[in-house]
Amino acid sequence: MSTIVPVNTPGGDYEVRIGNNLIKNAGAMLAPLKLGNKITIISDENVTPLYSPVLLESLREAGFTTSLCEVPAGEGSKDIAIFGDVLSYLAQQRLDRQSTVLALGGGVVGDLTGFVAASYLRGVNFIQVPTSLLAMVDSSVGGKTGVNLPEGKNLVGAFYQPRLVLADIGSLSTLPPRELAAGMAEVIKHGLIRDESLLALIEKGTPTTEWESVVKRNVEIKASVVNADERETTGLRAILNFGHTIGHAIEAVAGYGKLLHGEAVAVGMRAAAHLSHLVLGLPLSDVRRIEAAIAASQLPLHFDGGSHEQLIEVMSRDKKVKAGSINWVLLPKIGEAKVTKDVPAEAVTKVLEIIRTAPTQ
Repeated sequence: MSTIVPVNTPGGDYEVRIGNNLIKNAGAMLAPLKLGNKITIISDENVTPLYSPVLLESLREAGFTTSLCEVPAGEGSKDIAIFGDVLSYLAQQRLDRQSTVLALGGGVVGDLTGFVAASYLRGVNFIQVPTSLLAMVDSSVGGKTGVNLPEGKNLVGAFYQPRLVLADIGSLSTLPPRELAAGMAEVIKHGLIRDESLLALIEKGTPTTEWESVVKRNVEIKASVVNADERETTGLRAILNFGHTIGHAIEAVAGYGKLLHGEAVAVGMRAAAHLSHLVLGLPLSDVRRIEAAIAASQLPLHFDGGSHEQLIEVMSRDKKVKAGSINWVLLPKIGEAKVTKDVPAEAVTKVLEIIRTAPTQ
């Protein structure tokens, strides 16, 4: 049995299935989708030995012809050169327009594979099998795909929805503690922008005995936003970027791969919380509550690398910049987010100074 959350967007309707043993039973769940015969799994060197044998066997038992493309683990694989290598692999396997590419792994693999699926033959079937908490609660849902450039994160990509998402909760048991903590950053984000009760659950500690319900609630939050604004045309989907403006800049300045995405977003959320206090009047007590939730999830609260100028330069190239202005996602209160354009430069400078050191107790 699995929990099902529907996602309905102009780009396609699909289900997110959440439960145990989904990888083992993937073939049976893909068979009704009327896919082509060929499926190429794209995974990384860490995940491949853990889950690809079981997945390959399940797909073959369901009658699919399979192949496996392995990429290096880590953010470095969201790269134009590796993107090209994977496309060449698909061509060598002679995949056609009815064929399928399947992402088996975390957010990096999902983002890369989705962009490959959107690009190869101008679009082939795409399946997400996320194995990290971050991918389950966030990046596998919503259709954002892409790779990085040296100038910034996710500057090349496409909106491309999967046909199905299989979130096998059992795979979380093999995640290193650092990766699990990184996923909690997106859980905290969803609580801050949409559901204060989710934040309250996090404050009690990492909810290891409640993963299925936690993943379900996060997917519901993500799906509700994406269903209403798939391509960020109304501005609603932008609220999902809370903590990401400065977070992406931190990733770039630190050097991709030095910090996990969730770690950089955690620092970015602390920055956004302080900015919310300065610009929108979010109570300082709520800022402290946010900092405490981040710390309780074993995530970093400060970044002392680079300079203010470097961070601001990267932020100015972010894809969320419009007409030369950064659209900040801030909190009037916990559980509610809004996009704000008029943020004084001195407030940003002050916040960048704040995140250079850990909060005092």
